[in-house]
Amino acid sequence: MEKFSDEQLIQKAKEAAKLHKSSEDVRIGEVGCALISEKGNLYLGVSIHACCGIGFCAEHSAIASMVLNQEYKIKKIVAVCGDGTILPPCGRCREFMYRINKENLKTEIIIGKNKAVKLKELLPHPWN
Repeated sequence: MEKFSDEQLIQKAKEAAKLHKSSEDVRIGEVGCALISEKGNLYLGVSIHACCGIGFCAEHSAIASMVLNQEYKIKKIVAVCGDGTILPPCGRCREFMYRINKENLKTEIIIGKNKAVKLKELLPHPWN
């Protein structure tokens, strides 16, 4: 039995998505991410956007938390805006998940309410 249902994972990501600013040029938390590692641990992340194009997606933040604990395989992941909109990962995030561990092609990605796909469906031709 899963520790977190899809709905609970979506809710955790939504709770992480609390928009605030650290300066007038930086928006933090427009998107929140929740992932479950292969070992069943929950990791959260938020997006950070700066006016000059630097920053990163919420998925990168959650994955960074995971790898700090020497985990590299993602069982399930979701990114959610503060209003509850579920977002599929961008191309950079898809490639990043694959590069962290190639077995992440089996990762279940929640892309909508009651809809999930494997990373291999979203990234059929990884960059080589």
